[in-house]
Amino acid sequence: MRVSVDPDRCVSAGQCVMRAPDVFDQDEDGIVTLLQEEPPAELHALVRQTASLCPVRLIQITE
Repeated sequence: MRVSVDPDRCVSAGQCVMRAPDVFDQDEDGIVTLLQEEPPAELHALVRQTASLCPVRLIQITE
């Protein structure tokens, strides 16, 4: 799994950080930052779920 984000579309909802803090973070302005482009297999289901909860769907997953 490879994860990418589009920080230009981020609305600072923070759902990603609350759900998967090992993969996502927020900068000082609340904009998403990606901590792991290739998260370990044990986080894949969580990352997929987190991507589906993003209000602007800025998290992209490539399998």
